[in-house]
Amino acid sequence: MEFLNSLKKRSKFYNTPFDHWELNRPLTKEAIKEICSTETVDLRKMKLNYDGTRAIDGGEGKFREGISGGGKALKFRCFIEKDNSKDFPNLVNLINELRSKNTYGYIGELIKKNLSNSYIRVEVICDRQGFWLKPHCDIKEKLMSCLLFANPFNESEDLGTDFYDEKLNKVKTVAYKDNYGYLFTSGQNTWHGMEKKEIKKERRCLQINYVDGFETDWKVES
Repeated sequence: MEFLNSLKKRSKFYNTPFDHWELNRPLTKEAIKEICSTETVDLRKMKLNYDGTRAIDGGEGKFREGISGGGKALKFRCFIEKDNSKDFPNLVNLINELRSKNTYGYIGELIKKNLSNSYIRVEVICDRQGFWLKPHCDIKEKLMSCLLFANPFNESEDLGTDFYDEKLNKVKTVAYKDNYGYLFTSGQNTWHGMEKKEIKKERRCLQINYVDGFETDWKVES
């Protein structure tokens, strides 16, 4: 129950520029190893320019122009699903923790959202030099957004997520520290992104969402 313990005992609440919690040591060492060893496409070798979105992985947009086959999605990030779950036993343990009533009930009370009919979406992300993400607010279907960092390469702590106010002035950067991260609930003026910064090797993250309005392989326990 590393995630829930972190949230209960090793987290800190902030209300600027919007309500969010920073989590310390939310992952097991074994889960971090799986995040860091997941194979993803190295987009630096594909002569494509980032457009400030993650459209390369299943969306439309300028980023997909020039990809043979009309823009087939690349393995830019890796969703943990039942089909590949055998390769991620420790991340599946985390998913099962997130599916439990104790965990989603506690989180739901914090963020003031009913998670009892939600699904969990978990993806491993590997960003490399050139990546940036323009300020945006998450879709309403993301009842909870959480990003956890794995920093085995001693990358700069400045590579964390940037948070903005309603006028899109950068207010803070959540430090990109190993086994650290944050969570919040989607809403008006929850602007976040990542400005263009130097990534020496890789920026590894685990994104976790409780979602409503579409299904994944991981429904919460009833």
